[in-house]
Amino acid sequence: MALRRVVVTGLGALTPIGNNIEEYWNGLINGVSGAAPITYYDASKFRTHFACEVKNFNVEDFIDRKEARKMDRYAQYALVAADEAVQDAGFNFEKLDKDRAGVIWGSGIGGLETFQIEVLNYAAGDGTPKFNPFFIPKMIADIAGGHISIKYGFRGPNFTTVSACASSTNAIIDAFNYIRLGHADVMVTGGSEAAVTIAGMGGFNAMHALSTRNDDPKTASRPMDKDRDGFVLGEGAGALILEEYEHAIARGATIYCEIGGGGMSADAHHITAPHPEGLGAKNVMLNCLRDAGLKPTDVDGVNMHGTSTPLGDMAESKAIEQVFGEHAYTMNLNSTKSMTGHLLGAAGAIETISAILSIKHGIVPPTINHFTDDEKIDPKLNFTFNVAQKREMNVVMSNTFGFGGHNACVLVKKLGF
Repeated sequence: MALRRVVVTGLGALTPIGNNIEEYWNGLINGVSGAAPITYYDASKFRTHFACEVKNFNVEDFIDRKEARKMDRYAQYALVAADEAVQDAGFNFEKLDKDRAGVIWGSGIGGLETFQIEVLNYAAGDGTPKFNPFFIPKMIADIAGGHISIKYGFRGPNFTTVSACASSTNAIIDAFNYIRLGHADVMVTGGSEAAVTIAGMGGFNAMHALSTRNDDPKTASRPMDKDRDGFVLGEGAGALILEEYEHAIARGATIYCEIGGGGMSADAHHITAPHPEGLGAKNVMLNCLRDAGLKPTDVDGVNMHGTSTPLGDMAESKAIEQVFGEHAYTMNLNSTKSMTGHLLGAAGAIETISAILSIKHGIVPPTINHFTDDEKIDPKLNFTFNVAQKREMNVVMSNTFGFGGHNACVLVKKLGF
């Protein structure tokens, strides 16, 4: 069976550096840091006092107050980003076959804040079980995709992928495969996360995974810098509309790019640490290239996982050199987590969107907060430090790696490449 082509026809974003696609892109190319002191709770007794929160967001501007109260923040974020993407795609709902339109969403944690609130309320009581009747449907990780499908009446494939920080990239790959295999014509995909909570920050602090640069939050996320000391937790959502090429052409849709391929692999090494030689990262990029039918030399750039952890950045850099050889030195590499922080299960979605927009605009967003070269990372690699670079981008890959050794990579390319 011939595989069908899949294109991107809509985008939506709600991020720490912009609450829609235009704001997000402007934040990226201007090197804006989304890190700031935490406002959701008193973090003064925590090891880390800052995060990349979504700012100036009033859910009632988008969702009815009564309905919003039935949703965790991660689901609210999902609906807002998905709606921007759906509107961007410009569907005629009277003509769209909703049995052939579905939703595959990603979230690494789901409704953590809801879980935290309900358990703390119970613990503060006398032992009498008093739980919100919406506790479970607010908390479960699949409910965001459910809300999206209900809002638009999309009756096609609907589920959620959970692979820690690779979740939304896995969701994009699944949506891509469902369309190219003929199971759907249109898919809403992406991911959302809202783990900037007492439990989320406390848990990651206990692992010593987060930066503790409390004196200078805006420069705390510094991928590939010698003095990086951990990632900065972020939150938000990214949404993409994937569509079968002929279906998009027939309705006169605006096409951003084509999804070329997707790759997956496992480190099979450690529950949190990457393989020191980047074996899983190497394999996932090779698998992605193989799926796309492209050569390493076809790739113009990689949006790296690049979390700003001492081990992770080094392992991924090694993997890139192994996959691309001498061509690695001609590519633009970047880590947009230097600006957005790490959105966990939503990271792959907003970073794939960054890759798509770099193709559209011919600009590579920077890796900000670089001050000191790390002698353990090859200085000949171009990490697009501190300032965006103009360049024609035809093929871009986006890497995401999750706790448990889950690796996912998606390749986007200019239409017709």
